Amino acid sequence: MPALRARLALSVPLVQAPMAGVSTPAMAAAVCEAGGLGSIALGATDAAGAGAMIAELRARTARPFGVNLFVHAPARADAAREAAWIAALAPTFARFDAPAPVALRAIYPSFAEDDAMLALLLDARPAVVSFHFGLPGADRIAALKAAGCLLFASVTSPAEAAMARRAGIDVLVAQGIEAGGHRGMFDPDARDDALGTLALVRLLARDSVPVIAAGGIMDGAGVDAALALGAVAAQLGTAFVACPESAADDAYRAALMGPGASHTVMTRAISGRAARCLPNRFTALDEELREAVPGYPIAYDAGKALNAAAKAVGETGYGAQWAGQGAPLARAMPAGELVRVIAGEMRA
Repeated sequence: MPALRARLALSVPLVQAPMAGVSTPAMAAAVCEAGGLGSIALGATDAAGAGAMIAELRARTARPFGVNLFVHAPARADAAREAAWIAALAPTFARFDAPAPVALRAIYPSFAEDDAMLALLLDARPAVVSFHFGLPGADRIAALKAAGCLLFASVTSPAEAAMARRAGIDVLVAQGIEAGGHRGMFDPDARDDALGTLALVRLLARDSVPVIAAGGIMDGAGVDAALALGAVAAQLGTAFVACPESAADDAYRAALMGPGASHTVMTRAISGRAARCLPNRFTALDEELREAVPGYPIAYDAGKALNAAAKAVGETGYGAQWAGQGAPLARAMPAGELVRVIAGEMRA
């Protein structure tokens, strides 16, 4: 829709995905300056950290940008399940001469109950606020809209899209099964119809709410295809992991450029929620374990601890190396240059 692109000053119908642990203010600013919508992820930080990220981004660009929040159901502790998971991981910790955690905690709060983050956003008034894993309450949506924020929400099905429309979400981010990182399902234990980006965008584009296509899109041809399906823009995440502005470590970048890029897998073991990842030691371990994974983000406490223990002795195969099915098309170049290259690859 021309009005949406004009409001966000988009000369390229491209959204850089807000990837926690990968996207940075430098990346987002470079994308904005090149004519796309740059984004930062706030779900893995607190209000103070989020404020610092927004301030840095605004120091780098005056253009509109987006911020992203996790709106998962607040974690419910299950001591027996968590103890069994710790015990299952203990032999792997021992391989790295590290003790397994004594207990696990929910490392990320949900925006659904984070009043400090809401207050920050109402003061900062970013152009776009996007939600992953669900929707905040009506009072939070109303407050953000009153502050002038455009609201995006990731959806993986027509049913979730209908919920988002009823809640007053302005733009739907149609996340296909091809997408890297966490599935945005509102209920992680519900049946996943695993709709691909093509089918999901076509199903949702019939309605009046604008749709952004997300999942497996890496180049100008992919953006063109998304627009032809009825999307107003395409969201790319994996495409930006190899950029120098990315916070991905060297092992992640090497894995992305290696043969594993052609064989991404879905795993819950790392964080407690289904997520598409490059195959590594952690995803292989997942195939061996039989214990039930604790809920998100409690399981992530163990996942991050195991990655830290392994990296301390030089083993880099236990990280959250998220990537989508288009990973073999990844290119290592500055984020702004990548946007310009993608724009040049598009037909119009």
